[in-house]
Amino acid sequence: MKRTLLRGNEAVAEAAVQAGCRFYAAYPITPQNEIPEYMSWRMPQAGGVFVQAESELSAINMVYGASAAGARAMTTSSSPGVSLMQEALSYLAAAELPAVVVNVQRGGPGLGNISGSQADYFQATKGGGHGDYRLLVYAPFSVQELWELTMLSFDKADEYRNPVMLLADGVLGQMMEPVEPSPYRGSPPDKPWALTGSKGRKPNVIKSLFMGPGELEQRNRHLQQKYRLMQREARHACYHHEGARAMVVAFGIGARLALQAVQSLRAEGHRVGLFRPITLFPFPALALRELVAEGVGKFIVFELNAGQMVEDVRLALCSSPARVEFHGRPGGSVVSPEEVAEALEALL
Repeated sequence: MKRTLLRGNEAVAEAAVQAGCRFYAAYPITPQNEIPEYMSWRMPQAGGVFVQAESELSAINMVYGASAAGARAMTTSSSPGVSLMQEALSYLAAAELPAVVVNVQRGGPGLGNISGSQADYFQATKGGGHGDYRLLVYAPFSVQELWELTMLSFDKADEYRNPVMLLADGVLGQMMEPVEPSPYRGSPPDKPWALTGSKGRKPNVIKSLFMGPGELEQRNRHLQQKYRLMQREARHACYHHEGARAMVVAFGIGARLALQAVQSLRAEGHRVGLFRPITLFPFPALALRELVAEGVGKFIVFELNAGQMVEDVRLALCSSPARVEFHGRPGGSVVSPEEVAEALEALL
């Protein structure tokens, strides 16, 4: 398709429509407001349903109902709003209902500020609600990836019958970049389990309450097996890793900053590269360990938070001789690549 200039939030919205999203409910919150604004006119055009809910709790529970009825459904919000959705996310996972949830992160805790942040990593990857559940979590680092991973999220949500989270941030949501908006090449699958009326067939049941003897444990074992299967979805990207003796590990907008910093450090003679997780759950631990076998002895984790993904990096490398360092900026403020390069050089 023709190369075009798109804002990140608008790329998410249009990609969702083209991927077959036909139900969207959300409540306004900065810095993702362009998504509901866009969807308010685009969804009716596509024959879908747009609802500006009275709260984030209402929005995510409407998504629960629409998904149970067989629709491709999505909601979007920003950090405090996604916090309000955690109970329903646990219900969606327990009931095995596919849905796409987009978190355009802002600074926290509390109301914080409206600048980009990466402080919701724990909430997204460790299950912010109650119970033993997991979400498949994607971390785009460009508007192009916002487009592509939004489409992929709908397919994977249906494939695993599980909520999928797109973990973006305020910078990505607001920035504009040239994008080649590739057409959606999949097709929404049949959903024989959906609540579409039972005339002529046995009624379907969708629930998360399991009170029979051993029933809940059996359900949880089934879910855990599904989460183990999700390990095959691990994705990552490497940059300048040939001959590298140190690797910066960063995701999302932090990886954009780190990539420029790595390029400037290499120009000064440092043997450093960049490892970028694209899936945060499952975390690409095996690919990280393979870099140690290639001669990388130090990993520097850079995040726009006080230190969250660094725990998964340390866990992935705990049996290796590699050292793990950390540099974070937890204030919800925009950082320059020059500042990042200076901090990384000190750790090198």
